[in-house]
Amino acid sequence: MRTPVVEKVVVHMGVGESGQHLVDAEGILSNITGQSVVRTYAKRTLPAFGIKKNEPIGCKVTLRSDRAEEFLRKSIEIVESKLESSQFDKNGNVAFGIEEHTDFPGMRYDPNIGIFGMDINVVVNRPGYRISKRRIAMRKVPSSHKITKEDTIAFFKDKYSVEVI
Repeated sequence: MRTPVVEKVVVHMGVGESGQHLVDAEGILSNITGQSVVRTYAKRTLPAFGIKKNEPIGCKVTLRSDRAEEFLRKSIEIVESKLESSQFDKNGNVAFGIEEHTDFPGMRYDPNIGIFGMDINVVVNRPGYRISKRRIAMRKVPSSHKITKEDTIAFFKDKYSVEVI
């Protein structure tokens, strides 16, 4: 029960505009992850960027279990197994980015589509965190069972051979 596990991996592509550019990003993200994509919408109007409220401006995918592990291994190889300590938060989550989708195996550059970057967010928990999310008999996770930044760094060093700078 004390061993950390990867609960989920969320992959996000912020395009900043709707239209064909967003459709291309959805196709790329779907090919990389092997899962269907969900669109993300603007929360407010930003005239300086030409964004209107409720306009689709990005896409995301949530990966769990084996798919999450497999995708995380590929992503860590792309960033050369190096993460900064500032990319780990106090609750044990990790966030890092990949600048080009062409770094993934099997992906090629297409001049009609361009190059897309993506954000990868990893949620790391210990087994038993479900007690804080269930409907019946909901309880708080005890502070002794919560995962810390140091626990997550040790987990990534051990399991994924990541060098933390």
